[in-house]
Amino acid sequence: MAERLAGGVAGTSATAAAAARAAGRAALDGAGAGQVGDARRLTGVGVSAGTVTGPVVRMTAPAPLPPPHLVADPAAELASARQAVRAVAADLTVRAGRVAGEAKEILEALAMMAVDPTLGADLEQRIASGTDAAHALTGAFDAQAELLREAGGYLAERAADLEDLRDRAVATVLGRPIPGIPDPGHPFVLVAADLAPADTANLNPEQVLAIVTERGGPTSHTAILARGLGIPAIVAAAGVTEIADGTVVAVDGTSGTVTVGVEPLADTAPRVRTRTQTNLADLGPCHTKDGHPVSLYLNIGSLKDVRPGAQGVGLLRTEFLFLGRKDAPSIAEQHAAYLELFNAFPGPGTRVVIRTLDAGADKPLPFLGLPDEENPALGVRGLRTARLRPEVLDDQLAAIAAAAAEATCEVWVMAPMVATPAEAAEFAAKARAHGLEHVGAMIEIPAAALRASRLLQHLDFLSIGTNDLGQYTMATDRQDGRLPDLLDPWQPALLELIALAAEAGRAAGKPVGVCGEAAADPGLAAVLVGLGVTSLSMTAAAVPAVHASLSARTLPECRDLALRARDVDDPAEAKEYAALAPPS
Repeated sequence: MAERLAGGVAGTSATAAAAARAAGRAALDGAGAGQVGDARRLTGVGVSAGTVTGPVVRMTAPAPLPPPHLVADPAAELASARQAVRAVAADLTVRAGRVAGEAKEILEALAMMAVDPTLGADLEQRIASGTDAAHALTGAFDAQAELLREAGGYLAERAADLEDLRDRAVATVLGRPIPGIPDPGHPFVLVAADLAPADTANLNPEQVLAIVTERGGPTSHTAILARGLGIPAIVAAAGVTEIADGTVVAVDGTSGTVTVGVEPLADTAPRVRTRTQTNLADLGPCHTKDGHPVSLYLNIGSLKDVRPGAQGVGLLRTEFLFLGRKDAPSIAEQHAAYLELFNAFPGPGTRVVIRTLDAGADKPLPFLGLPDEENPALGVRGLRTARLRPEVLDDQLAAIAAAAAEATCEVWVMAPMVATPAEAAEFAAKARAHGLEHVGAMIEIPAAALRASRLLQHLDFLSIGTNDLGQYTMATDRQDGRLPDLLDPWQPALLELIALAAEAGRAAGKPVGVCGEAAADPGLAAVLVGLGVTSLSMTAAAVPAVHASLSARTLPECRDLALRARDVDDPAEAKEYAALAPPS
């Protein structure tokens, strides 16, 4: 089962530019809320920026199971159960075909989980012993989920995915409606205890104004997918499911607050449409109010993530070529896939930063043949897999170099999970031996940030992955939703490490960017620029608001925000100061 969880990681008119910047401001400012006297406020963790107002609609819980019944025909009962599982997998595969990037990868992984042979064998055994299909499905999925919980860490996070698959299969076999996102016929704020990836990946941003859940963390599937869709979202908001359907709330995905009991506004839906339809080409180059340039790039995992007018790519994930395979893709296959992506950004003047395979203990791939580990986040992952399977990295670098030689854009290559100057030197030597000119590394480990100046003696650039850097800095599993405040990217300790890396880049005259989720937070983006970061990379939906935030502040204002954010004791203080220090 664990192996099947691999997926589970210019030139525009002034009028158009002004309209696009206005759209960005709308996304940044949000719809506002007409607060009334008896309003009350709930607090969670804001994981996707933006503010909207709308009526609450809660996710409904699955209907309870009917009482067990005697099985007269085990073969027919088993066929019915198997058909239900296949139908669930087929539905998820169809959904995966409608989306791209991480949403696609997550749905494809879920489809594989549904038809896992271990689960199928358990199902067969339960029905053979006299259990009816609905109860056998429940027992089989619950048993697998319990095993994942006992495994802990990343695998424990996937237990909720199995529970969602269980509910869908049981509903299918009983002929009930498949659990999913409600459709009240008007835009609404979706409230739930938690959301399954299959639900979040297919959300309609025209209808779902915001997401608020009681569980989950900043790096949960719900958070990642909400940011990708440009939907304001809050997780870990205790008590939110007690809000009655129809109650109008104001959701601030930046501060993480839900204000209950506000006056309804009529124009939230048009604002959401404006935000999601902004053409990146209309935004123009990004710079602060006093002209300091900041490159805004995209994080992509496939061609479907590319948007017209983007300056380039700050993080091209290559895992899409390796997921669900028994053998590694050939050099020729990789070369063709990379060249197609590079050609989506015709140069000169465009840049694509491609990351070598980020897989291993935390994201197991069958063809790597790596053993299971008790602490995957601390094990053989990222660049470390090259210690056991060096040919995988060599083949990938050869394919990237061949594609880069034919592309017109500028191709930069970087390695994930670099910890020491020696690792940086070895990776740089390999990449340059293949003819690649621009070689860098991800800063995801505190040791790398602390020694950034020494890494840059071998490398041309650094890119900071704030999700993993936050995890390792705060000693908090990024998949564990119980400690979301410790994973808050506004944590001063994390900002201190980012500042160290940026200062090393400035001293060496080499760029240091951020390609983690923190870059998509408009308020935090200004702090990162103030710390000395030279570029930010994010999902396309986040670009307008970040562009607007930076365009509204001068570089000295960004530096003041950064100074204040580093000089407080917790993220709340930093956010409070940022909120009290509006652009001049």
